[in-house]
Amino acid sequence: MGRVTAPNPVIPVPPADLPRTLGELRAAGHRYRTVKQELRDNLIARMRAGADRFPGIVGYEDTVLPEVERALLAGHDMVLLGERGQGKTRLIRSLGALLDEWTPVIPGSVLNEHPLHPLTPASRAQVAEAGDDLPVGWLHRSMRYGEKLATPDTSVGDLIGDVDPIRIAEGRTLGDPETIHFGLVPRTNRGIFAVNELPDLAERIQVALLNVLEERDIQVRGYQLRLPLDLLLVASANPEDYTNRGRIITPLKDRFGAEIRTHYPVDLELELALIRQEADLVAEVPEHVLEVLARFARAVRESPSVDPRSGVSARFAIAAAETVAGAALRRAALLAAEPASGSGDQGVRPETPVARVGDAVSVTSTLRGKVEFESGEEGREIEVLAHLLRTATAETFRARLAGLDLSGFTDLVAEGTVIETGELVGSADLLRQVGTVPGLAKVLDRLGMGDAPTPEEAAAGVEFVLEGLHLTRRLGKDVTDTGRTVYGGRG
Repeated sequence: MGRVTAPNPVIPVPPADLPRTLGELRAAGHRYRTVKQELRDNLIARMRAGADRFPGIVGYEDTVLPEVERALLAGHDMVLLGERGQGKTRLIRSLGALLDEWTPVIPGSVLNEHPLHPLTPASRAQVAEAGDDLPVGWLHRSMRYGEKLATPDTSVGDLIGDVDPIRIAEGRTLGDPETIHFGLVPRTNRGIFAVNELPDLAERIQVALLNVLEERDIQVRGYQLRLPLDLLLVASANPEDYTNRGRIITPLKDRFGAEIRTHYPVDLELELALIRQEADLVAEVPEHVLEVLARFARAVRESPSVDPRSGVSARFAIAAAETVAGAALRRAALLAAEPASGSGDQGVRPETPVARVGDAVSVTSTLRGKVEFESGEEGREIEVLAHLLRTATAETFRARLAGLDLSGFTDLVAEGTVIETGELVGSADLLRQVGTVPGLAKVLDRLGMGDAPTPEEAAAGVEFVLEGLHLTRRLGKDVTDTGRTVYGGRG
């Protein structure tokens, strides 16, 4: 599970010591294997070595990945079913790492034909004529993966192929296989081909994949082609489309050897691990803030106000973390443009960007487009998200600081003292208002900030305590017309 990233566009250069002719290839003891045999052998080798079989996939170790491994060992094509943002495409793309790093091909073959196993008449003739002197090219595993996002306008020509009118114009006859322009599937021969969101593919186009999955050949406009394609076909689908609307034709469903259900992170730690791995943070985000966002994402996912059929993507929590980091960076940049009050321009320590729990408020508006609400919640979307964020913050407060004596904070405001914070209140300003608070060191230690937290980290801890005390009704809170937050008085 994880964020989907495009395959590396840089084409690696083959090592100089690889065989360069068919004779050298035979002398090196190379043997031809199908893609599924190759995947099986390499997967078993990684298992025996105790190596990571699916790098970067988080949260599926005990559920999805064993099913994927069983399917690969059985040589099955597979379909992954799951709501959006469950890392289906990321998982599919990771399968390419189980291929051999380099595989021999006949140079110029659009079907990536193996020198020991040519498919087309032209390649067979080329091998027969050149014999052991046939040049051998090498294809990196990153180039053996093909992918198509299924859309209603996808044609059979896109996937399988069509007659090339230019080759006809050059004088070739319609009966000549060389007149065919092959589509994405045959061009991924000897590799892995993925169809994302398969139910969105028109049913008449799905029919074109039937032979690929079972007979392992293709048909183009009546040509009698018998090309035994060698590939692993993997598809992804939303279970709502797959089971309820019935948009995958029954014969095609029957031809997939394995149907595997994906899921969102099953517990909080996995949700946090996914955020840490995938979020591109432009500022420091303390662990307690990340935990608030992880709990928030899980609360949104489980809320009765949210449509469960569409799901809440793992990208929701990742984007939330990136948003609060952006808010911290914005605060640091704006505060740098203004000298601290009473300190002048000289010798002022610039604010280091560190996110606070108050920065999370902005995600309720910026991320509402990632959530599909039930029809009865129209117009209340931000209100629902804000409530869930407060709930997540209170749960994190209890989980992180349970049992600590926080009377130093409540005593601080017991006699009418108020503490003002907000997006543009600097850490030095906030700490100056608080002063020396009994118990603060234990709070910062419980929050994992160590023995020597920076002023920005200490301010993040102070704001978290103040907000938690408010949410547990031990401290009053008000929001000024300028958007600043004022804590003070009993809740």
